[in-house]
Amino acid sequence: MGSMCAASVRCYAAALQSEHLLVDLGEKRLPLRHSHHRYRIDGPNGVQTLTVPLVGGTNNMMTPLKDVIISEHGDWRRLHWGALFSAYGRSPYFDYVADDLSCIINGSQRYLHDFNSQLHELIVDFMDLPLTTRYLDGVEAHDNEQTIDLRGRIAMKKPDVLPIADVPYHQMWTASGGFTPDLSILDLMMNMGREGIITLMAMTKND
Repeated sequence: MGSMCAASVRCYAAALQSEHLLVDLGEKRLPLRHSHHRYRIDGPNGVQTLTVPLVGGTNNMMTPLKDVIISEHGDWRRLHWGALFSAYGRSPYFDYVADDLSCIINGSQRYLHDFNSQLHELIVDFMDLPLTTRYLDGVEAHDNEQTIDLRGRIAMKKPDVLPIADVPYHQMWTASGGFTPDLSILDLMMNMGREGIITLMAMTKND
């Protein structure tokens, strides 16, 4: 799987099913999708896509992911934190993770993969997910024949066709519009905490 920014609940369900996640930092196919620097949350004004601006924009994504640089244009860190606080400030688990999450969102990371990996590690640790992660570079990511390659198959512009169900869970804003699937894992983490693993496991359960 490629490096993703606060990846979707569906992505984490797929990763948890195997218990091992391989992240290819040499990936160059980034123009085909945007989940490497975008994530979706749900707040009082509906679903919002938050974007980490990149130096060179997405047209420059033939650069290996490990070399993609974050742009500080547009005061995006303040805007992201404001949006997260507005969406989840009153959620059950926000106060428990707010300090650590703020340090990442308002940090000084130069490279996108550093930002993504710090978010990922916080999520795995806080939700206590039995998931090991290895960061590989380029061709090494293709060497293991037992690896299931999800690059280009999930978190695309178009819906994926993986055998993953969208299992409803408690959301802050359900009353205003019903359950919203395929949001960032941050939504599940803020609303369900460590119990979120039950939802992730149910999403890949074969009846």
